[in-house]
Amino acid sequence: MQRLMALSNPRAGQAFIDYMASRQIDIRMMPEGEGQFALWVVSDDAYLLEVESELQAFLNNPNDTKYQSASWEMADTRTAKFTYGSPNLLKMIKAKAGAFTLLVMVACIVIFALQQLGWNNSIFQALHFPAYQGQSIEVWRWFSHALLHFSATHIIFNLLWWWQLGGDIELRLGKTKLVQLFLFSALFSGLGQFWIEGANFGGLSGVVYALLGYSWFIGWLAPEKGISVSKPIVGFMLVWLVLGYVQPFMAIANTAHLAGLITGCVIAFVDSKLKKA
Repeated sequence: MQRLMALSNPRAGQAFIDYMASRQIDIRMMPEGEGQFALWVVSDDAYLLEVESELQAFLNNPNDTKYQSASWEMADTRTAKFTYGSPNLLKMIKAKAGAFTLLVMVACIVIFALQQLGWNNSIFQALHFPAYQGQSIEVWRWFSHALLHFSATHIIFNLLWWWQLGGDIELRLGKTKLVQLFLFSALFSGLGQFWIEGANFGGLSGVVYALLGYSWFIGWLAPEKGISVSKPIVGFMLVWLVLGYVQPFMAIANTAHLAGLITGCVIAFVDSKLKKA
C-alpha cells in the first residue's frame, strides 16, 4: 500500500477513487485527523506510475466530466458511500520509512524491551557514551548511546519524530544522507552532553533535533530538494528545547538537543552550498 497525498475534500477524493476504480485500480481514502484524508493505492505497485499520472491530471482539472461520469457509474456498485477503513499499521509505517529508518526503530525497540526484562544496567554499561579513556577506542559507544531510552514516553516521543523526519529524508534524499545525519548528530550531541554533564544519558532526541534542524534549513536554503518542516512544528520543538533548560522537574539532555540542532543546521548549510557549487 502506497500513500499518494492528503486532501481536505473527501467528496473530490471519492470522484478520483471512482474514476480509478473504473480502470480496475483500487484506491482507498483514510482519515488522518484535522480534517485531512489520505489517498492510498491498494493495487499492485506496478500501477503506481499510472496512478500518479492520473492524480496529477485530476488535480489540474478536478471538474472534468470524466470524473463525474465515473462517480455515477460506480454509485450502484459501491456497497457503502464515504466509509473509510483504517490501513494496516505496519504498511503505514513502511510507506513512510526506508530501510535505515526502520532499522534504527527496531534497534531502539529491541534494546528498550531488553532493558525492561532486567538487563537495563548491563545494556547501559555496554552502550553508553565513552566515559573513560579505555572506552574511547570502543568506537560503537560514540553512536550507540542514541539507541538507549529510559521510559515509554521517552522512546515513543523519539521514535515518532525519527519516523516522521528521518523517513522523509531517507525517502527523498536516500539512505546515505540519513546515515550521515545519524552518525554526525549522535557524535556531536553526545560530545556536547558529555562535556556538560558526563556520560549518564541516552536517547535519540539529539539526532531528532538534528533532523529538525536539517529539514528546517534545507527547506529554506535548497527547497528544490523537497524536504521541509512546517513552522508550527519548528516552533513547538524550539519551545520544548527552551523549556528543557528552565524546568526543574525532568532530567533532560538539553545540551544534546542543542548540539544536535546545530549539527543538522550546519549539514544543511553545507549541502546547500555544495549543490550550488
